[in-house]
Amino acid sequence: MKKRTQRIIIIVAMLAALGLFFLFLYDILVPFISMEIRHDVDGARALLTERGVLGFLSVMLIEALQMVVVFIPAEFIQISSGLSYPFYIALLLCDLGVCLGATIIYVLVNTFRFSNDAYEKNEKVIARLAKGVKQRDRGTQLLLYLLFIMPFIPFGAICYYGSHRKMKYSRYIFTVATGVIPSIVTSNLMGAAIRWFIGNQLPLWVLILILFALAGVLFTVLFLFLNKIYFRQNEGTPDSVFCGGFFGLLNTLRKRRQRLHVDAEKIKDMTGPYVALCNHGSFYDLYYVKRLFEQTAAASPSFVINKHLISHPLIRKPASKAGMITKKLFYPDVKVPVQIMRMLKKGYPVVIFPEARLSADGRNYPIVDRSAAFYRRLKTDVVILKIRGAYFANPKWRKRFFRSDIYVSADRVITKDEIAAMTDDELNALIDDAIAFDESAEPVNTYKRKNMAKGLENVLYRCIDCGALYTVQGVGNEFVCSACGRRRRFNERYLFDDAPYSIGGYYGRIKELERKELPGFRLETNVTVKVFHDTGRYMTRETGRCVLDETGFSYTSDKTSFTVGYDMLPALPFSVNAEFETYHDGDLYYFYPTENRRQVVRWALLVDLIKELRDEKER
Repeated sequence: MKKRTQRIIIIVAMLAALGLFFLFLYDILVPFISMEIRHDVDGARALLTERGVLGFLSVMLIEALQMVVVFIPAEFIQISSGLSYPFYIALLLCDLGVCLGATIIYVLVNTFRFSNDAYEKNEKVIARLAKGVKQRDRGTQLLLYLLFIMPFIPFGAICYYGSHRKMKYSRYIFTVATGVIPSIVTSNLMGAAIRWFIGNQLPLWVLILILFALAGVLFTVLFLFLNKIYFRQNEGTPDSVFCGGFFGLLNTLRKRRQRLHVDAEKIKDMTGPYVALCNHGSFYDLYYVKRLFEQTAAASPSFVINKHLISHPLIRKPASKAGMITKKLFYPDVKVPVQIMRMLKKGYPVVIFPEARLSADGRNYPIVDRSAAFYRRLKTDVVILKIRGAYFANPKWRKRFFRSDIYVSADRVITKDEIAAMTDDELNALIDDAIAFDESAEPVNTYKRKNMAKGLENVLYRCIDCGALYTVQGVGNEFVCSACGRRRRFNERYLFDDAPYSIGGYYGRIKELERKELPGFRLETNVTVKVFHDTGRYMTRETGRCVLDETGFSYTSDKTSFTVGYDMLPALPFSVNAEFETYHDGDLYYFYPTENRRQVVRWALLVDLIKELRDEKER
């Protein structure tokens, strides 16, 4: 069947489904609710009796047509029918409607070779779930039962999939008729709960509690089925239910907040396993990369992530079952290479953010852990990924997310043969060059906002014109120094109207000022401290004093005292206007200055400068 004809059928079905739904809404649902509110029970029953067959057919046809279209949610008519009719009638009507729609789809696919664009968008998700299932009769039947209880895959998409598997119609329609019952029951009960709420004038919170309880029952059954029966063998890998649930939640939260553009052309046919390295400009980079992998033939990737982010007991175990590889930031951890090799051996790509921290100024940090020798030992390809546009959407120094175009792409594939022919220095230099980025050099978004500079002083803490510390302030779209009065204004591309023009350029000027003052420098501050212990998230609190000078970093309190030399302090991660952090004896220390928390970025920057000087001397 020609694409044009297929699209006409979809459009006609969509218009018919919407038209019938609004007719049902106007002719049955709204009058019925009005009578329920007035407690006109006899009138409500008379209305349903009078509409009779017309109402029944409306429910069935709407249910059937929305399946053909795929992207119209079935819950609308299922909840509406549960609200309008007794439970057993609503269940029967919806199930018959589903069977009618499934039959139409079966005929369209097997007789006219019909292909639905909306189904094809869900096909990849279904294909991932179908791994390891024999695609004939019983295997497909089991998979269809699984899919029908998954809330994020439309009934229509599942029926298109089942029709393409060339199942016998009798087995196919039986599977559909029985597989949709749990979801229909839940939706019908929600409608019945709403009707009961209206008829009995119950408090709104009771209705909400009932709806949440019904949804909770459905998701509990779903989780038990997926985790204990179908996906048990995938536990501890990116194919686990935990991983799918985590990224499914992220997708729900993020998909409408940015316009994501994915270019996987260079790796779309690579099945893996391989290592993927990516720049790190924003907190949601993990989600953006996951969306890129959805366009490839490879398995879902495993991510190397900050161990502290998932250290809470309620998160730690699910993260492990989801195939996450955890690492302490800038602290030796011999388990990580072993975990990476195990995941690659299982056939999963591994994604690493080698900077290990979010960009402060829109440019990449130098890679501290030089891993060329390790990549050579893996004997696998290395893929360079690049994310553009994410930094200005939600930079480290601003809490608010700006809706943006975000581009994630596979920029370079370094084959294992190329790696074998390089020295460690050559490979490290190649990776450095390939992963480098500067968001201000090639801006991909324009922002017509009134508060673009708000919070920027927490990173650009020093005036580059007069050299004063902590006198600059982001006000609206201007960056102002209260000491010398110098003003710089952002344009819609997040560039200043005067040199050095970019945030990265300004940060670079601050580095030069600090570099000149390094000989004999000394920073001191009183701090409150949170200590996260290596055995778990058990935390203690204390107060003390931190010192940073040419010999290293030291901390002293009534309970403990230690010094970390620069040979063990490659970087000092920080949260703007909050804290800086480091490990000692496996425990993670969060240091919160008691005065002027803007200084944390300065502590981190000075450690970076010491690291640069040490590297220069070694070369």
